[in-house]
Amino acid sequence: MKTLLPFVFALGTALCWGLYGPTLGKARLVDPDATPFKPYVGIGVAYLVIAIFGGLVAMKVVGKDSFDFTGSVSRWGFAAGTLGALGALSLTLSMFSGGARIPHAVMPVVFGGAVSISALYTIIRSGGSLHGGPLLWVGIVGMGISAVLIAANTPHPNPKKPAEKTEAVQAAETPAGHGS
Repeated sequence: MKTLLPFVFALGTALCWGLYGPTLGKARLVDPDATPFKPYVGIGVAYLVIAIFGGLVAMKVVGKDSFDFTGSVSRWGFAAGTLGALGALSLTLSMFSGGARIPHAVMPVVFGGAVSISALYTIIRSGGSLHGGPLLWVGIVGMGISAVLIAANTPHPNPKKPAEKTEAVQAAETPAGHGS
């Protein structure tokens, strides 16, 4: 079971982040006059609350960590948080610039691109060799093709049409003596 646990949490991440884009798109569509930074502030508050309180509670439960936040671990954590926040800002701007209407197309690019960048980074960090074997490159190209196929074939609802008025509503709205 211990070897499955990382994959259970990875699937939890995929679930949350898979719903992140459409939820962010919805935040954009409910008030098109609002700037994209209003939901972004909400994202930041959620990150702060969950990361800080959740992290502190987990540290206390595990009991191994000190509450000293200096040193390399904290700097690398801050760097990772910065990348996460910049990614969230970039996705927010994506949704602001038209992606809110097509999260089914944006999110496969985000996640397919993230997987490919992570693989390339690992190759570079593991000795600078740009050889990952032919299947890595097939996978990266396949990821790009998959992102396009997923985006192109994901069903999505058509925009809602304004509700048609019933005859009773039209009659009630028509001033007396001005019938059609």
